[in-house]
Amino acid sequence: MDNSLYAAVDLGSNSFHMVIAHLSEGRFRIVDRIKERVRLAEGMDEQKRMSPEAMARGLACLSLFAERLTNIKPDQIRIAGTYTLRRASNAREFVSEAAMVLNHPIEIISGQEEARLIYQGVAHTQHIEGQVLVVDIGGGSTELIIGEGFDHKALTSRKMGCVSFTQSFFASGKLSDKHFSNAVLEAQHQLAPIINQYRKLGWQSSLGSSGSIRTVRDVLQGEGLTDGSITLEGLERLKAMMIERKRVDNLKLAGLTEERQEVFAAAVAILLGLFTSLPIERLEYSDGALREGLLYEFEERLQHHDIRERTAQALGTHYRMDRKQAARVEQSVLTLFDALQKPWQMEIEPYRAILGWAARLHEIGLAINYSGIHRHSAYILQHTDLPGFNQDDQALLAALARFQRKGLKLSELPALPNHDLQTVLRCIRILRLAVAAHHKRQDHLLPEWKVTVQGDELVVTLPIDWCEDNRLLMQNLEKEHRYCQEQGWPLLFQLG
Repeated sequence: MDNSLYAAVDLGSNSFHMVIAHLSEGRFRIVDRIKERVRLAEGMDEQKRMSPEAMARGLACLSLFAERLTNIKPDQIRIAGTYTLRRASNAREFVSEAAMVLNHPIEIISGQEEARLIYQGVAHTQHIEGQVLVVDIGGGSTELIIGEGFDHKALTSRKMGCVSFTQSFFASGKLSDKHFSNAVLEAQHQLAPIINQYRKLGWQSSLGSSGSIRTVRDVLQGEGLTDGSITLEGLERLKAMMIERKRVDNLKLAGLTEERQEVFAAAVAILLGLFTSLPIERLEYSDGALREGLLYEFEERLQHHDIRERTAQALGTHYRMDRKQAARVEQSVLTLFDALQKPWQMEIEPYRAILGWAARLHEIGLAINYSGIHRHSAYILQHTDLPGFNQDDQALLAALARFQRKGLKLSELPALPNHDLQTVLRCIRILRLAVAAHHKRQDHLLPEWKVTVQGDELVVTLPIDWCEDNRLLMQNLEKEHRYCQEQGWPLLFQLG
């Protein structure tokens, strides 16, 4: 395998994209791009189920992508699913089949995370001066970000995309002022909750990063309506020109490709909603987007600037957590993980890092109250926007916090299809042991960890004198022993 190649795959509602990059001297250079229009959101029924035809198109595309990924190391590949895979009731079915085709797990990312990654893709590929508004119109959602440099200041994902708006407002193929007015009104409605915030922050320039925006720019320029920028005047003239053609299949416009023709009216309507609501004066096009953002996340992590670490630090600060206790538990879980990783055959990535963050944040639920802290912590971690975490990793983080103490009701463990169940359960055991051992919240209280395993049996060796001097803490550890015994997890404390 080529250690210098990295891949990012974006499973969008309209198209699937893949970029391959070569890493040299700490910087990425794009060496290949592949795009297939799959229309994954097309034909979704009232139960929010993707159609068999759409799923088949998606899997056929991914079989082609899989060929290109065979010579790239698995830990240098990221595959992200967006709006349709967040929303579809049968998304797990598709993701499971897709993961087998690709021989690689698929991350389902939240709308906020999608917006953050889009901004990173733009910021790393476009020179930005001052505050900038970035707009990305996808098949099922539109992301809007205000940022400066490499830092975002506002993120949002709105439920309006070129595929979903085509189905809602242009499914008949007719183009009329009424059809456009209804679509623009809905776009304005979707934008209403964020208008005041975005206007208050302001921006000096505007960039659009999606294929839909590129196509609108190309048509405006090709038809001589603008000089290459997107403007409200140009959009209004383009809308009038489209209404004159009366039907989508009559749209023979310079710069409009056949594959974009069906969803073009929806893209124009969404842009009209954006321009009139925010408002926007001029929108320029940027090549950078979600897949570039995924790539540059690799670069950040190679330079030890993991956004997830910053997220964990920010959460601890926001909730005013006891940093000393968090550090005690985190140090113990990482020590235990390192000692048990090989005998228990646990993958280091991503489990060591997520276990450490779970230890650091396990008491975040104290912001609500101590009673039921494990449930409160899990709720906060599951329902907070966590930049850098995909949905499965966020669910794992919350699950670890949920099972940190008390009785083990593993029937409440969520499905974690991208994670190894045995490793997850062993991470829960490690966190529980560390939490129980640090019950007295004192520095330098615990002896050096001495642990051994025989199969699934975990043996902790403690000095006799220490046990005599810490009888109350030993009672707490014995209680943890009973909880584990009820679950069929052998945990033994022996004197040595």
